[in-house]
Amino acid sequence: MTDTPAPTATRRTAVVLTVAALVLAVDQATKYWAESALAGRPPVQVVGDFLQFRLLYNPGAAFSIGTGSTWVFTVLAAIAAVVLLRLATQPQTPSRAIALALLLGGAVTHLLDRLFRAPGFARGHVVDFIDYNGFFVGNVADIALFAGAVLFVVLTFRSDREAERASQGEKAEDEKTAEN
Repeated sequence: MTDTPAPTATRRTAVVLTVAALVLAVDQATKYWAESALAGRPPVQVVGDFLQFRLLYNPGAAFSIGTGSTWVFTVLAAIAAVVLLRLATQPQTPSRAIALALLLGGAVTHLLDRLFRAPGFARGHVVDFIDYNGFFVGNVADIALFAGAVLFVVLTFRSDREAERASQGEKAEDEKTAEN
């Protein structure tokens, strides 16, 4: 016997890494565009005031929380990337693997921002440019993180319900068998 993974495991890992790399590439490309096209400009309306492009550099987390603790977010992003990569290489349904890939891609691209963007190593600011009516300014990685998290939660609740139904079905079968 060899220690080579089954083709399905290899394929799943390849899909996860491909989706994560795609998120990373699109996010970094759009950030490059935002920095070159939006620097020094007023907000660009896309859908009225509801959706605009506006360049910001975020040293904190969502909603600029923890702006003085950028290094903490660097460490958390690194831990998240390692944990998500580990989870994504474990047996998963295809849908759950995609959710993990979206989360992994978002975590890695934010980690790279923290590591390599100004003002310096492990203190870098995340480039945000998609303004949602002044409520939140984010980027493509944030969209991937949100979509991955929602998908993961939905799949978790769905699998919990399916497990509960299966358990109830087994219980009913056991009761039927006990009556006979």
